[in-house]
Amino acid sequence: MNILIEVKGKVQIITINRPQSLNALNKDTLQELSDALDHAAQNPAVRCIVLTGAGQKAFVAGADIKEFADYNSRQGRDMALAGQKSVFDKIAHLSVPVIAAINGFALGGGLELAMACHIRYAAQTAQLGLPETTLGLIPGYGGTQRLPALVGLGHAFELILSAKYISAEYAKQIGLVNEVFAPIELLGKAVELAELIAKNSPQAIEQAIAVINKSGQQDGFQSEIEAFGKLFDGTDKKEGVSAFLQRRKPVF
Repeated sequence: MNILIEVKGKVQIITINRPQSLNALNKDTLQELSDALDHAAQNPAVRCIVLTGAGQKAFVAGADIKEFADYNSRQGRDMALAGQKSVFDKIAHLSVPVIAAINGFALGGGLELAMACHIRYAAQTAQLGLPETTLGLIPGYGGTQRLPALVGLGHAFELILSAKYISAEYAKQIGLVNEVFAPIELLGKAVELAELIAKNSPQAIEQAIAVINKSGQQDGFQSEIEAFGKLFDGTDKKEGVSAFLQRRKPVF
């Protein structure tokens, strides 16, 4: 098994489990992760996902270089396309929120995996970077698009062109991660946030993810208006408003 799945109430913890390879992403791991995401999205009992890496050294140290070392241009393009469809874009647009708990190295495809998640928490010992230019490549799993959206063009150019690693604290300063914690606290803090999210309306959260992903697009405001209106016919809105008026906690 290249991934491990643990359930804590309404929270599912998915762990990339290849510590001997610093949790590098190979085809089998990506397929298992894709399947796990599909199952979680189809399971109404799962309200939030925490994604992390096994061991103390790495979240995910990148794609498995040995697997693509001899690829030609067509194979490289197919690799990027398949990964985007099956995992990276799937996470970004999943109806269930995904929190990355970055417990160590998040490099190349590993950082791209974290950036595809909706929220990123990191351990103080984590190091982050996109070192693809040292291999004569560029990020191929969305890094050139998601990084500028998170940190701005200047920082994105700096990190991608230099291929340097940055600390978790600096990543927080530039907006790449949300919070930084001691390694021993990281997973617990991520689960704590996931549990807080899991108490809220899944119908509203699904629409919020869809609309936030349209931020900056021409139809972003109109999408928000449509989603806002749609939720008025939802069962969660009825429960949420009734609970508020009755001065009780909603049960979604």
